Amino acid sequence: MSDSKVAVVTAAAGAGIGSAIARRLASDGFDVVITDAHERRAGELAQELSDEHGRGFMAAALDVTDPEMVSAVMDRVASERGGLHVLVNNAGWSKIEPVAEMELETWRRCLDVDLNGTFYCMRYALPHMINSGGGSVVNISSIAGWEMTTEHGAAYSAAKAGVMALTRVAAAENGRHGIRVNAVAPGLIYNDFLKKIYPEEFFTGYVEQRSYVGRVGAPEDVSSLVSFLVGPESGYITGETYGVSGGVHPHA
Repeated sequence: MSDSKVAVVTAAAGAGIGSAIARRLASDGFDVVITDAHERRAGELAQELSDEHGRGFMAAALDVTDPEMVSAVMDRVASERGGLHVLVNNAGWSKIEPVAEMELETWRRCLDVDLNGTFYCMRYALPHMINSGGGSVVNISSIAGWEMTTEHGAAYSAAKAGVMALTRVAAAENGRHGIRVNAVAPGLIYNDFLKKIYPEEFFTGYVEQRSYVGRVGAPEDVSSLVSFLVGPESGYITGETYGVSGGVHPHA
């Protein structure tokens, strides 16, 4: 058990946004719980952080589409770590297919991971956060939830727009418990996994034609904002969605 505030990060064991968030929150002093569908990789990152920071970090296998598993993991975290104060919903999935040709499984899978998974994690984490005296939730959405485009696919865009709405209502419900709920909407945050989703032409000329800061995003661009949103400096901020897109989709 740790005296630090406990932070659960979903899909935290890869090389992208989740891992960067877990690393940043560990550096900020949080007792980070690494959850991921890939149990072995979750354990490896937890051990790496333990070695780096000289304190033990917990890892747990988690399929966010399984509400019973989500409930069990949140219960275990609160029991073994002494509470639950921060939740970062980062798990996501996408497959781009036009509406008129979309496989039903694509629609179901995307909404199940991106929207239902976010709900399940909040549903079973929030009671523990209330019992812990408050905290902060950050949901990872996407500029796809705002844009009118064919680039991201209707299922992903719909799910991420749903995450934004879920964020606002949850913020309204839980402020009285000392819990703030915000979202982050990344644009292109590059990692190799994106090559499995987007065609090569999506990346061609992106920096020159779309980015206003001369580069694509890095996972650390998102983790820095998450660090702020779960910290005391953002104590008057709730129900908001912040874009991190290099100006590709400014939103006010």
